[in-house]
Amino acid sequence: MLDIKFVRDNQEIVKKAIADKRVDLNLDELLDLDSKRRDLLTELESLQATKNAVSKSIPQLSEEEKKVKFLEMKEVDEKSKVLKDELKPILENYDRLIALTPNIPSPETPIGKDSSGNIPWRYWNSTLGVVDPTKEPEKVAEIPAKFNFTIKDHIALGKDLDLIDTETGVKTSGFRGYYLKNEAVLMQYGLIWLALKKMQEKGFTLMVPPVLVREFALFGSGHFPAGRDEIYKIANTDEKDQIYLAGTSEPSLLAYYEGKTLTEKDLPIKVCGVSSCYRSEVGSYGKDTRGIYRIHEFMKVEQVVMCKAETAESDQWLETMREIAEGMLQDLKLPYRVLNICTGDMGAGKYKMYDIETWMPSRNDFGETHSDSNLTDWQARRLNIKYKDKQGKTKYVYTLNNTVIASPRILIAILENYQQADGSILVPEVLKPYIGKDVIKK
Repeated sequence: MLDIKFVRDNQEIVKKAIADKRVDLNLDELLDLDSKRRDLLTELESLQATKNAVSKSIPQLSEEEKKVKFLEMKEVDEKSKVLKDELKPILENYDRLIALTPNIPSPETPIGKDSSGNIPWRYWNSTLGVVDPTKEPEKVAEIPAKFNFTIKDHIALGKDLDLIDTETGVKTSGFRGYYLKNEAVLMQYGLIWLALKKMQEKGFTLMVPPVLVREFALFGSGHFPAGRDEIYKIANTDEKDQIYLAGTSEPSLLAYYEGKTLTEKDLPIKVCGVSSCYRSEVGSYGKDTRGIYRIHEFMKVEQVVMCKAETAESDQWLETMREIAEGMLQDLKLPYRVLNICTGDMGAGKYKMYDIETWMPSRNDFGETHSDSNLTDWQARRLNIKYKDKQGKTKYVYTLNNTVIASPRILIAILENYQQADGSILVPEVLKPYIGKDVIKK
């Protein structure tokens, strides 16, 4: 969330962010509630100050004077109760609206209404290396893998080679259910192991965080309230202590530091979580219904950084985390591109965001495999994560997150890009030690 003082002082900037990010929020309503909230709190503080002053003077008063003061204090208490009753719904609505207030996007973030406004700015394949589309637009068409035979999609490959079974998966688990089998299992866990080793080498603390989380963790990360429909709720838990299935380890990793005040020398904090992830995909009804591109459960290695409240430092971490994710794809020799995500396609809390999309031949397009975000202090305010700088001033940390690897979606790119004319699949060099063979055949 944003600092309400910043909102008051920068109303036009905040209104533009609300419009650009397509957030359903009436800022004037929020500011009106804020004004009423402050007035009532001031009155309550004044009444409490009166009570405190009277309490200190009681020992010096006569019995008759005490009776008078007790009657006066009774009136103060009654007035306080009326004000508190009036304040309660105002606070509830204020808290609801301030939680929806979006972060201000970076100057480099494109303005756009949806994914059509995202801008590709970096391409890569193992032959050409990095291609800048603004400088070498003619080379962009050379990035995707080329085949001199009719290709199969990952479902056909998975069925032929006994790697993926979606038919039985749907029968067992319902819509979007799947089984991974044989070498696909080894490939998935090989990828996770490679990712964890890479993150350890980069100095990240490795964690297996909880997948079952309380509401505060999802509110703190920004997945609540706007994304509530995408989160599975555990039905047989107490409504007063509701438990949810996390769609990423980001909420758990951030919640580990909830309410803590760190010191500047503690920063940056670099943590990496590996977990199963669960998403209802309510908002994607009818999209990507075939195969394992969009599914309800998957595994992911996630990186989270908490750094000083400095835009330049957080921007550098955004680039560093992107480079780590790109390194995974380069190790796998998979063609990909990096997109600068526009305002209408980024979440409310994002300051700046990149997606990395990997080439998926059967889609004849790139598909999202990584998401890299800088949220400045938007999450830290929700979770009350602070630090003291060298001058002793308390500030909120800046938070960032990015995918290291997510599977089985990445398997689509591997199986399809490495397929051969005879229906076999070459094993990427870095995965051979985990799969134990060079080629996956019938």
